[in-house]
Amino acid sequence: MTIVEAQKGVIIIDPLTSAECSAKALALYRKNRGNKPVTGVIYSHSHIDHFGGASGVLQGPDASSIPIIAPEGFLEEATSENIYVGPAMRRRAMYMYGNRLPKGPAGQIGCGIGMTVSSGTSTLVPLNVSISSTGETRIIDGVRIEFQMVPETEAPAEMNFYFPDHRALYIAECATHCLHNIITLRGALVRDAKAWSRYLDEAVVLYGQKSDVLCAGHNWPTWGRDAIVQLISEQRDLYGYLHDQTVRMMNQGMTGIEIAEVLTLPPALQTAWHTQGFYGSISHNVKGIYQRYMGWFDGNPAHLWEYPSVENARRRKLLPRMVI
Repeated sequence: MTIVEAQKGVIIIDPLTSAECSAKALALYRKNRGNKPVTGVIYSHSHIDHFGGASGVLQGPDASSIPIIAPEGFLEEATSENIYVGPAMRRRAMYMYGNRLPKGPAGQIGCGIGMTVSSGTSTLVPLNVSISSTGETRIIDGVRIEFQMVPETEAPAEMNFYFPDHRALYIAECATHCLHNIITLRGALVRDAKAWSRYLDEAVVLYGQKSDVLCAGHNWPTWGRDAIVQLISEQRDLYGYLHDQTVRMMNQGMTGIEIAEVLTLPPALQTAWHTQGFYGSISHNVKGIYQRYMGWFDGNPAHLWEYPSVENARRRKLLPRMVI
């Protein structure tokens, strides 16, 4: 959660996953910076960890009049991902994040891009201001904000935004301090690595030379124009390289599993801290790119209509023991 001090109050960006956590975060801010009212809320994209805690900061008699800003398509994507297949995703998320494990060195110590998923009350407070085009500008409580639409990147509905009077760029979840997921193991639509790379390039062109600080929905800020340009540029090259090389090898006849075994990053990207597979991985991202273009079938007829796992195990047990 990011808090922007405005003329009369504060603007809340991405109010966490649960109301309990966002309320505690706002209380901590107010303890140190004064009891300022919330005068605006921005959802950068349609993942629940960026909007689920909105009810924790939207309290009081004026809550209904507060502008809640989100990218075009936000409501449709937020409901389709978190409601239509929510039960299946939640089960998979338990395996992905290990949040049922005991906390500690021998259990769960984090989930890569953050500490862990909170277990409080998540809600969906609908937006009342929709952003639909790059360059669109709004003034919220005296703060000028310019938006960049980045759909089909880390989320189907997503946007970055720039604060020209503060020379600050909020890059949502398009550039993080680790390799992100082209396909997340909890389950979701495969993301468009090509579009992701292209929108990062656009962000560098539009805002790179005009930014003194880069903030995002996860991890720490990046300070200084040169460091910001380098980070976004290397993230752009990271997703572009994974996409292009996967497509090249795919057209040479390789499957996703085969590509994942041989594709490596060039030295310039291998040595950067923020390109490491601390959350996503080259292996499953390559398979995700393959899936986006080619689907689940790898071209091997033996895999066209396989037995379910239990029946497959039973039949294998009936086979005579083979020495390979």
